[in-house]
Amino acid sequence: MSTRPVAVGVTPMETRREVVLRLATLAEELGYTAFSVAEGWGLDAGVVLAEIATRTSRIELGTGVLNVWGRSPASIAMLAAGLAEVSGGRFTLGLGAGSPQLAEGLHDVPFRAPVRRLGTVARQVRGLLAGERTTPTTGRGLRLAALPSTPVPLQMAALGPAAVRLAGEVADAWCPFLLPLSGLKQGMCLLEEGAARVGRPRPRVTPCIPIAMSHDVAAWWVVFYLTSMGPLYAATLRELGFGEAVDAVIAANGRGVPPTVPPAAQVLVDELLLTDADGLERWYAEGAERPAVVLPPGRPLEELEHTLRAFAP
Repeated sequence: MSTRPVAVGVTPMETRREVVLRLATLAEELGYTAFSVAEGWGLDAGVVLAEIATRTSRIELGTGVLNVWGRSPASIAMLAAGLAEVSGGRFTLGLGAGSPQLAEGLHDVPFRAPVRRLGTVARQVRGLLAGERTTPTTGRGLRLAALPSTPVPLQMAALGPAAVRLAGEVADAWCPFLLPLSGLKQGMCLLEEGAARVGRPRPRVTPCIPIAMSHDVAAWWVVFYLTSMGPLYAATLRELGFGEAVDAVIAANGRGVPPTVPPAAQVLVDELLLTDADGLERWYAEGAERPAVVLPPGRPLEELEHTLRAFAP
């Protein structure tokens, strides 16, 4: 069990609203520092976080993360301002580039130049929350009529080198998901490069690490994200030297086959997941300042509550 700051998050696949609300209130009771809700094709993260804000009083809240294809910068800024006020200044805005499936399959927006899109949206949202006018291609720009009373921190999910450097330039925290433990320091170097470009401090390092307290959950995490969530995760792992393990997972998992991690890919479980609370200490040792444990979706509430207690600070 860690005595250092730990956050907790749920994935876009966790669509049981009452379960998410229960987990958020329990996380506050147990002393977690933050609770984040990721948005994909299920629950609207803003709606859920607003309800969580009314049921909690201390824990920080965040989007972990919003993609930059489904809302305009102005609508993201208004959402952030509203959640900051509803939560009493406890809200952090998390942004990410998402995936081709999410952009095109749900929002009908071409997935082009994702890092550029992420940077453009992040900077425009920053400007709006600071009281600046929009810069539309036609017409006169507007300012937000209701600004947050306290600044809204920005955290950014990023895995590829260009995206991590961008996080260093514009974000307050870097929250990579499914990044290998051995790749964290390399990512921190890229983060520092980005921050140095614009003369600002390096953002806080807050990796999001999936929890797997059983073999079947571990296999689900690895197989699902390597085979069903677009090319980014597999490409990142290949670039970091795990190509053979990625190939082994893909070869072992076809249609109708239960998710399985073959022996040649066991290193992915060791590098990507937390199988017990003691594993957090390895992440702190590599430079994580406030890791976030990510709960698996769809599991029984009793199991998730037990997991939260096991990893509590």
